[in-house]
Amino acid sequence: MASWETERPAREAGILDIVAPKWRSVAARMAKGRSDAAWRILLLGVVGAGFWAGAFAVFYRVLKYLGTTPEIGGLLAGKILSMLLLAFSSILLLSNLVTALSTFFLAKDLDMLVSAPVDWGRLYLAKLGETLVHSSWMVALILVPILTAYGVVYHGGWFFPIAAIGALIPFFVLPTVLGTAITLLLVNVFPARKTRDLLTLIAIGAVGSVVLVLRFLRPEQLSRPEGFRSLVDFVAELRTPSHPLLPSEWAANAIMNWLERIGDPLPLALLWTTAAGFIVLGAALHGRLFPVGFSKAQEGADKYAAGHVWQKWVARALGFLPVTRREFILKDLRIFFRDTTQWSQLILLAVLLIVYVFNIRALPLYTGERVPYLLITLVVFLNQGLAGFVLAAIAARFVFPSVSLEGRQLWLLKSSPLDLKEMLWSKYWVGTGPLLVVALTITAVTNEILRASPFMMFLSIVTIACFTMAAGALALSLGVLYPQFDTENAAQIPTSFGGLVFMMSAILLLAGIIIIEAQPVSAHLQAYQMGIPQTGFPAELWLAVGEVFLLCAAATLIPLHRSLKKLEALEL
Repeated sequence: MASWETERPAREAGILDIVAPKWRSVAARMAKGRSDAAWRILLLGVVGAGFWAGAFAVFYRVLKYLGTTPEIGGLLAGKILSMLLLAFSSILLLSNLVTALSTFFLAKDLDMLVSAPVDWGRLYLAKLGETLVHSSWMVALILVPILTAYGVVYHGGWFFPIAAIGALIPFFVLPTVLGTAITLLLVNVFPARKTRDLLTLIAIGAVGSVVLVLRFLRPEQLSRPEGFRSLVDFVAELRTPSHPLLPSEWAANAIMNWLERIGDPLPLALLWTTAAGFIVLGAALHGRLFPVGFSKAQEGADKYAAGHVWQKWVARALGFLPVTRREFILKDLRIFFRDTTQWSQLILLAVLLIVYVFNIRALPLYTGERVPYLLITLVVFLNQGLAGFVLAAIAARFVFPSVSLEGRQLWLLKSSPLDLKEMLWSKYWVGTGPLLVVALTITAVTNEILRASPFMMFLSIVTIACFTMAAGALALSLGVLYPQFDTENAAQIPTSFGGLVFMMSAILLLAGIIIIEAQPVSAHLQAYQMGIPQTGFPAELWLAVGEVFLLCAAATLIPLHRSLKKLEALEL
């Protein structure tokens, strides 16, 4: 008894003690032996290095070109950086809104942490840091090649990374604290799971609005000073800050002050003091409202009241299908529309498609001068490749996760007398059917805007139809080969290793199709330049279409057959 009485009290858990179990679990998963771990890391490294190299090359060329005009080059570079950080700050705020809900109210370790003798202030700082990392890592990685280009062009020196980090840390902290505070207030008004759906809709709608506003503002006009009344107005526009109270403006000024050797500590002082003040206010709000909000977050999940009207209409429309396949399709539709994080992505998809068509419409091809037929044909041909890339990204978001969304309950389907082949094909058509409608629509609309010839219109429609069918099969098949049954968020599935493999496979398939079709397009242009009249479609076109059809058929049937074998052998 004496030994227990003389024992010193245990040290109170600190911030590192709170986050240590989570980081240890991450390290354990990374250290877990995998037979394909080496080539996975290699592939991810190659793709990441390629992205960084491409982003660095683009910004290096732009900044180097701006450097040829020393009077306004630095102002333009600062304006570009300010606009980028403003866009990133909007993304960070929306990301923190959704992430804070999971880390502060729905995380699995909260039951243990809240009931443990842990200081509430340290718990707040630990969860704030976790939210910061989860919501900001992608933006931080994107900023690396951009700021590297700025440092190289403007000779930032060896200490430029330290100066950039000093400006970016409070820049990242501010939206994290603000997003956490907004989420805390919403959870005290609504149940946590209703708040998640509400935040998802708000985030998607806000992102769509930001994208539309930024696109319709047409920031490319800054590169055309002739649109201003005089050079003085143009320089005044560049010198005027977007808003003097925005942290993005302070961060851009702090970075540009270092690059241009301006000794003005005010932007850094504003960033750090504001971030510190926001953390204090956020901690005070957390101490007052978190206990009540966390108690409300423990309410049971809301039951989904499925609408029966649309199900009846869809069931009647699919009456020609066998009963098994029809029920599989209805089940997949219910799963899709039951999850707000799934169907709300359609809002953002619609916004991105509008922006895509607007960009095609904004091309300066028909400005009163006669446009060469060669240029129009090349633009239509390149637009075909761009549309294919957009469709691959849509397939990665909606088709690739379809099998993983079944979760561990997939064993019920495997143990039932239902045919797995019917399930696989129903998932294929549920994902690929709407994708094919979108593909044909945007191809026809953009080709009509570009005034494509009948030759290019026919080639584009056939190509995009074949590629869409193949991309849907690749997405579904690789989703079976690389499932993510234990994920808590459907949006994280496309960013997994399997999603990366799918995007690379789809890009390789698209490159093969473009290489095949380059020959008949080249022959068509040569015949036009030589004045040879063309009636109907030449033999080279039909040969290329046949090759594309065979390639896409192989890319459709072989992966689906392979994924069916994998699905039958899958053990859960």
